[in-house]
Amino acid sequence: MTTNLIDVQYADVIMPTSNWAECHPVSYKWVMKAKERGTKIIHVDPRFTRTSATADIWAPIRSGTNTVFFGGLINYAITQDKIHRDYVVLHTNASFLIDPAFKGPADLDGLFSGYDAKTRKYDQASWKYQLDAQGNPKRDPTLQHPQSVFQLLKRHYARYTPEMVEKVCGLPKAKFLQVAELYCSTGAPDKAGTISYALQLNQSTNGVQQIRALCMLQLLLGNIGIRGGGVVALRGHSNVQGATDMGTLYHMLPGYPAMPLRDRHPTFKDFLEKETPKSGYWINMPKFMVSQLKAWYGEAATKENEFAYHYLPKRATADDYSHQHMLVAMLNRKVRGFVLMGQNPAVDSPNAKMARMAMRKLDWLVVVDLFETDTAAIWKAPEVKDPKQEKVEVFLIPAAPAAEKDGSLTNTMRLLQWHERAVEPPGDARSDAAFIYDLGLRVKKLYAGSQAKKDRPILDLVWHYQHDPKDRKLEPKMELVLKEINGYATREILKDGKVAYKKGQPVRGFGELMDDGSTACGNWIYSGVYPEEGKNLAARRNPPKPGDYLAHEWGFAWPANRRILYNRASCDARGRPWSEKTKVIWWDPNAPLPDGKRGKWVGLDVPDFKADLAPTEKGGDNAFIMRADGKGALFGLVLDGTFPEHYEPFEAPTSNLLSKVQNNPVAKVFDLGELNRLGKPEQYPYVLTTYRLTEHHAAGMSRHIPWLSELFFGHFAEIGSELAKEKGIKNGDMITVLTPRGKIQLRALVTERIQSFVINGKKVHQVGIPWHWGYQGVMKSSKGDVTNDLVASLGDPTTFIQESKALLCDVRKGVS
Repeated sequence: MTTNLIDVQYADVIMPTSNWAECHPVSYKWVMKAKERGTKIIHVDPRFTRTSATADIWAPIRSGTNTVFFGGLINYAITQDKIHRDYVVLHTNASFLIDPAFKGPADLDGLFSGYDAKTRKYDQASWKYQLDAQGNPKRDPTLQHPQSVFQLLKRHYARYTPEMVEKVCGLPKAKFLQVAELYCSTGAPDKAGTISYALQLNQSTNGVQQIRALCMLQLLLGNIGIRGGGVVALRGHSNVQGATDMGTLYHMLPGYPAMPLRDRHPTFKDFLEKETPKSGYWINMPKFMVSQLKAWYGEAATKENEFAYHYLPKRATADDYSHQHMLVAMLNRKVRGFVLMGQNPAVDSPNAKMARMAMRKLDWLVVVDLFETDTAAIWKAPEVKDPKQEKVEVFLIPAAPAAEKDGSLTNTMRLLQWHERAVEPPGDARSDAAFIYDLGLRVKKLYAGSQAKKDRPILDLVWHYQHDPKDRKLEPKMELVLKEINGYATREILKDGKVAYKKGQPVRGFGELMDDGSTACGNWIYSGVYPEEGKNLAARRNPPKPGDYLAHEWGFAWPANRRILYNRASCDARGRPWSEKTKVIWWDPNAPLPDGKRGKWVGLDVPDFKADLAPTEKGGDNAFIMRADGKGALFGLVLDGTFPEHYEPFEAPTSNLLSKVQNNPVAKVFDLGELNRLGKPEQYPYVLTTYRLTEHHAAGMSRHIPWLSELFFGHFAEIGSELAKEKGIKNGDMITVLTPRGKIQLRALVTERIQSFVINGKKVHQVGIPWHWGYQGVMKSSKGDVTNDLVASLGDPTTFIQESKALLCDVRKGVS
């Protein structure tokens, strides 16, 4: 649901739930443009930050309680009749009827039906629609049926009252009602609201559901697919979106098909039968997958051998390959070698001291980076007594930053932008692409001449990216990589007796991909970025033309250069915009088509819909085309429930006031014994949250830059003046912060920006610590203890992301 950042300026209300202004300052200019236009800003964050300073309302809530906050807004929107009812009936599954066997936390005191306490997993058999004789979901457009999604949702969030929000979140009832009235006003057809989120919501054992809660609120208010609406998923790096798109997550292939499972998908036929839905745009899965296999294995991928599907590695289990799982595997010596590019797990991993211990048990570690990072110097970690006794052999390979290489970045609004090399990398430094390309050439050479079947995936891998023969660094031609990602014809393709594509010609978009092997495409969602030989649309820098406020000729946004996803939802059942103010596309029955017929979707953006499918035809009102039912999911199948339900963080200062189930019952708790002990509020009474600074980058790349490092005197913790007074701590004093996993020593920054909360009648103090520091750096202020040493090895059940935004700690004056 990521919206176009340019579009943010047309929102009536914007609600950041993280420190947008400081962590993503370039994109925050659009929020400031909106403010100049009269937009109201609500900032939801436990800390008062520069984002708060721009807001009309600062709404501080206790870390880890976002589901309660958004659940309260959902309850308010429903009970106060603030929802966009026509939108909800037309564009969500609110009217669908659910199996009577389904029960939710309101019925089962915190659990959903199907929970198995032994396996700590849900059987989702009852989590389904009721179907009619034709196999279609039964619906009640009045939303009154007790088994309708809407009524189940209403009952679920009836517990999330303003009084409950105050008790759990610590936000006074009056302030919550002020927020609710302002934000829920965007449920009017001529209003629009935008919500942003970042790691404040992600990094939690309830992370996925916290984000789903705000998405559901947006659906209820009709804020998805409209001008000025949407959800902004803020990324912590310029290419996080691009890395995700290209399949760097263990459970997905490029373009988001599932990474095959060994037992579930032994053959390509099994994969396609089980992963291809009967409706929705994913019915094109065979075209996407065949084209991807052709891009990777070329002529070796044929119909007779299932397009070399057997070459693909398969997951043995669904969830043993996440970042945290891999570190545990290193600790247990199941992983012996590690190639690491552009990451610093010695600092950025949860339970970082354990992570460093795990990496020191490796046989070898290759670090490709700009500087000697903390991970590259793993044998210098403060807990190491004798470096000579450490087993791991480290190889540091010099890399190149963006200014020293060609390539693309895909930012938070799915916009691909090309960058060209400004200067040559110094010395032996070279791009990541050159390292991988060279490594691939060397590995293929080692296997050359092998007759073993097991070696064919390496020998048959397409690796024809070319380089200048005089270039000792072997920099590949990156536009050839982009062409492969875009897709091309593998042979001459005829249409209506005419040559539509010559062999090797780029395809114009993913609509041209085939499942017969005649097209190759590395990533279907990027198809269209290189539609003609030498035409790189990611390199475009054309300013907006009159009437094109979304700047369609600046870069290329996937998919198909659409700037606002699900924009069919900006219209009613007849294809008319909900309002002139929020319109994006609309149905024009008189618009001419190439075949002489009339009628198509037109407007301010590329329609995220079949262009000539009339709104009155079957499926003509299914705006959410990637879903099989075509509707926005208020009732959705997630591993930990169909509706977001509040569970306390695994370390919390209070019991769960919503149910008897204290923590997420299906969250991952890594069994590491004393290395992963959890704390109780009696010993660790304060809530700790971690965060970023504008002046430092992620796990401390900036610590190697003197003019950035000198902007801070060193590592610090923000504590409120009230807590400081209780502890006798003055601004600048050295303090020790402890959790059961470890302790760090740093200076106290005593400030009014951190305030205490009253949680269920009890005062609770909060502590904030940035996480950029480590033991490597160019000057004294660069170096400090590792914040993530304090964080436990816990994971959200879907993503396995850590819980580093809400944990418990103790604070002591001085060094102890």
